[in-house]
Amino acid sequence: MRDESKPAYLEQLTARLSERTALIGIIGLGYVGLPLTLRYAEAGFRVLGIDIDGSKVERLNRGESYINHVPAADIARARSQGFEATTDFTRAGEPDALIICVPTPLNPYREPDLSFVLETTEALLPFMRPGQVLSLESTTYPGTTEEELKPRLESRSFVIGRDIFLVFSPEREDPGNPDFHTRTIPKVCGGVTPACLEAGIALYGAAIDRVVPVSSTRAAELTKLLENIHRAVNIGLVNEMKIIADRMKIDIHEVIRAAATKPFGFTPYYPGPGLGGHCIPIDPFYLTWKAREYGLHTRFIELAGEINSDMPHWVVSKLTDALNQRGKAVMGSRVLVLGIAYKKDVEDMRESPSVELMEILRDKGAVVDYADPHVPVFPRMREHHFDLKSVELTAQRIASYDVVLLATAHSAFDYDLVRQYASLIVDTRGVYLAALPNVVKA
Repeated sequence: MRDESKPAYLEQLTARLSERTALIGIIGLGYVGLPLTLRYAEAGFRVLGIDIDGSKVERLNRGESYINHVPAADIARARSQGFEATTDFTRAGEPDALIICVPTPLNPYREPDLSFVLETTEALLPFMRPGQVLSLESTTYPGTTEEELKPRLESRSFVIGRDIFLVFSPEREDPGNPDFHTRTIPKVCGGVTPACLEAGIALYGAAIDRVVPVSSTRAAELTKLLENIHRAVNIGLVNEMKIIADRMKIDIHEVIRAAATKPFGFTPYYPGPGLGGHCIPIDPFYLTWKAREYGLHTRFIELAGEINSDMPHWVVSKLTDALNQRGKAVMGSRVLVLGIAYKKDVEDMRESPSVELMEILRDKGAVVDYADPHVPVFPRMREHHFDLKSVELTAQRIASYDVVLLATAHSAFDYDLVRQYASLIVDTRGVYLAALPNVVKA
């Protein structure tokens, strides 16, 4: 018997999701969208993936992977369960659910760039139909879902909460982390209306172990920003502590390890050469930008951003001093950068501080090479270019460089080999815990 208190479309949608007869549409098949696709396929759903990159679509339809930590076997299994990828946005009316997983970068003025989200929404709109749930997962400032997506849906005469259901559920992927997976990471979800929230809970509850409902899309949007600002501020703090400890001739990594033995009231964060990835260097500025609308100045967040942004220059100054002490200048020195992905054991280059380190050193006249088993060829990037390939780490090769700059601590590196043959190592990741004559900690 039909529940008269529920909109008819909501009842039909939740039933299809519960019975796993719904078709799930994922728009954007990158580091967020692809794992989510595989999770829905694993949960017994047919999935239609939509991406503007034709080469990605072709590879997926052949059962191939283009992300290191996503096995091709998982894609082949999803294909056998009905997963299909396409570049055809006219098929947006087929799925019962549409989940947007596209980038939200900053523009050159460090302001939010919603072009990917808005262009994707505009591409979907002409083909959407009543009875669908639309979820935005892309990180953004509070108000985006209601201020940008809701009016666009209403311009097509959809009534939000009656015949179309709109939610925001921030992605929480951590590429390369073996301890957490899409299924086991709790999913925050906020809806524009109570009916929208019910649709969102039904959508994610069918594939994710735990759904955490919040009162609005704005609360869900701010939740994601708080998570990443928390990390950015604490990393900024520990980076500042690293500079102080260095001046005092204290090993910050020894201090962090000692502090981490406290069983309450302390969470260890680790310094590095700068922030990388698609979240932590970017997301705080989404809130900073939006806060200005309310006459607020986010001093704490911006100070952490300044500290983190300065870290590549501080690392290069440490490298410069270390070379000077050996009677060498940066200009003309041969520098090998170990690891250019933004974090260990992934191939993701987005906002990698290693690239900024390479550019600073190149501008100072150094001859720069890199070694990274996850990035065999330096990729095409919008703002950076090096015509380089990853070099093989042999004893002879390592010994040929004036300095090895350890920027990303991949598990695949033979650190004993590097320590044995490098004349100078600048370690930004605390890999070498003992005091060694050829290691400078930065």
